[in-house]
Amino acid sequence: MNTAGNTLKLGTTLYSLTTEFYSKRFSFEELVRKVASENIGPGLEVVGFQSIKGFPVVCDEFAAKFKDLLAETALIPTCLGVNTDLWINPNRPMSEDENVQYHERQLEAAAKLGFTLVRYQLLAGPSVIERCLPCAERLGVKMGLEIHAPHHAQHPDIIEFREMYERVGSPMLGFIPDFGSTSRAVPPSFLAAQRAKGVPDELIALSEKIWLAEGKSSERKSHYIDAARAQGFDEHWILSLAGMFSLFGRAKPESWMEIMPQVIHIHGKFFDFDEQGDEVSVDMARILPLVVESGYDGFMSSEYEGHIWSEEDGFEKIKRHHALARRILSSLD
Repeated sequence: MNTAGNTLKLGTTLYSLTTEFYSKRFSFEELVRKVASENIGPGLEVVGFQSIKGFPVVCDEFAAKFKDLLAETALIPTCLGVNTDLWINPNRPMSEDENVQYHERQLEAAAKLGFTLVRYQLLAGPSVIERCLPCAERLGVKMGLEIHAPHHAQHPDIIEFREMYERVGSPMLGFIPDFGSTSRAVPPSFLAAQRAKGVPDELIALSEKIWLAEGKSSERKSHYIDAARAQGFDEHWILSLAGMFSLFGRAKPESWMEIMPQVIHIHGKFFDFDEQGDEVSVDMARILPLVVESGYDGFMSSEYEGHIWSEEDGFEKIKRHHALARRILSSLD
């Protein structure tokens, strides 16, 4: 929940609980109820294609049950994650007209479920999102571009959207920063998982050294691959580590300030914690004061992405993230 002296509100995205859902330990309804019982709301973010069978088609029965579930748990629907899958037909990519229709169906699903905001993806493209704007305005559903590593607020791909936003000038368009774009270290659990697979320590050390170097993510990734190959490391292990250059961005947290007036939701990405309860890879104590300073008054969804390589308990991870966020926010009062 929010603390006195600032208006940042906390929540959870069910994406953080991918392991718990796909292992069938929890149904969709059980996940939502446990988010409420573990006090890791009140915001609730859902990824449409991950959680809702038949999405973007949402039947009346599911919509009614979902709204009843929200009323029961006192959770607030903050954001619906929509996808851009250009190759639904494996023989050809979607045309722009098809892509517009695809996103409009997802906007309609969001409105039917009671969401007033969707997270869309970079591959949608500025033209498609601009063409979806009349639909979004009619439905009262804002569209937020997720800025996920290796992208950042000043990346040329993001600048294209920023320029479109400036030209269109609609309050229905915004951004969703993902704090993984402004990481300070590679998560220790990621490296531990690599070691467990057999990746040699020497290659891990090389990858970390180059990850910490200056330069664009793509350039550092290429440098790492070339250097690792030159030193004769196994290609399988080289590529296994290469993902760190895409998953964990190194932009400065202060770079978010350029777009904060247009931020409509936040993905509080996190991975690991130290013994003091601080996030190892994402400098929350540096980032959250900037968010508060900007006057942002929306939700931050705690987004645990370590489930990609780890089977640690997602609920426990989120609870630690909320505790850290509350500690930092209370220090700002």
